[in-house]
Amino acid sequence: MMAVHWAADPKAKRYVPSRSHGPRGMNHTTLRICQEIANLKACRPGVAYLMRKLKLSERTVEYHLGMLREAGLLVYRSKGTNVAGVGGQASVFERVIPTQFDDAHGIRTTGEGVQRRPVGASKEHQSILGKLSKKAARKIRRPRQKKASSGEGRCTLMKGGTSGSSTAGTSTYPPESKLASGTSDCPTPKIPKQRARRALNRVGRRHQLARELVAQVPWLGGANPARIAWVAREVADAGWSAVEIAAYLDQFGIGDHEGIRRPSGVLARRLKGATRLLRSPQARQECVQAWRDSRQAARGEHDRAQYETFGPGPSSPSIQRLAQEAFRRVADAQRTEETVMYEITAHTTAMTLEDLTPAEVIDLRATAAKDPDVIGLAIDLMGEDKARRLYTNAAVNRYKETSRA
Repeated sequence: MMAVHWAADPKAKRYVPSRSHGPRGMNHTTLRICQEIANLKACRPGVAYLMRKLKLSERTVEYHLGMLREAGLLVYRSKGTNVAGVGGQASVFERVIPTQFDDAHGIRTTGEGVQRRPVGASKEHQSILGKLSKKAARKIRRPRQKKASSGEGRCTLMKGGTSGSSTAGTSTYPPESKLASGTSDCPTPKIPKQRARRALNRVGRRHQLARELVAQVPWLGGANPARIAWVAREVADAGWSAVEIAAYLDQFGIGDHEGIRRPSGVLARRLKGATRLLRSPQARQECVQAWRDSRQAARGEHDRAQYETFGPGPSSPSIQRLAQEAFRRVADAQRTEETVMYEITAHTTAMTLEDLTPAEVIDLRATAAKDPDVIGLAIDLMGEDKARRLYTNAAVNRYKETSRA
């Protein structure tokens, strides 16, 4: 077994099969077969016996026995026969240590052929022989097979697992000829591998940048991305990002746009000479930082003015909507009141008191009773004498007392 482990070392590649088909070299299965052969008293390993004992196929056993014979680890003593009436006779083998193993480790031997026995070894190879001895003493087990995970057993709402087999006994599946489609679905469908995204070339980078600009710059909304990609080709090839372009447009890209109708034309005019103005990535980053600082300062000024006027305001979105609706209604009411007051004063100043009918005088006095500020407007526009004649002295005196208080 030490010689088998030495010959089967995959890193050293001491043995290469001569045949082009089958296993490419000794592996774990070879070591399992050798371990089973080493435990036999009479080295007569039948293929059927190894198949049954190791749960391997016939072709696999034949392949590995052939490799052991090629490597000189197993030789025939007598080849098996199949005599009619007598039955088959298994081949008898001899387990052999190749002379290459002795030469490689400085092992001294006595005897010839199968009678050769080791009597000593060189000191410099004793550590290697000790490691091979530990490997040979270790029992080689069958590798544990990984069970394929299937989601068919999860059939409850709480994802509780159920047994995949029935306790009532094994069930048989119908033949393929009796299936509706002639085929059956695999319980564990193969998950397609996601292909890695290819790196963008220069043209792809231009179109990607154009789509980002159309989405980020407000006045480019609705523009054709292909046209934007052509306009911004110079900055795209220079490695500019959409944020850097937006910062440049806000800080530097302001010019005369007279006669330009399309957003792409405005962009072309504003990006003219951008790569010469901001040559390095550091300069572009400084432009972006200045742009963000200016936006933050403007936002802070707006918030400060709003706080000084109205206070911090509610934090709940629903309360904010109610407050905005209340402000809108107050503004509408103020506009309506100003319109009514303007109509009243215009109506009273456009005609003389003698032109008013008794019904109009009654209506004006009723309006003044509801809103005394009408009397103040009438005094400013008509004079106090005419206001007293129109609204009576008592109403004017009450208005003056109220305004003084």
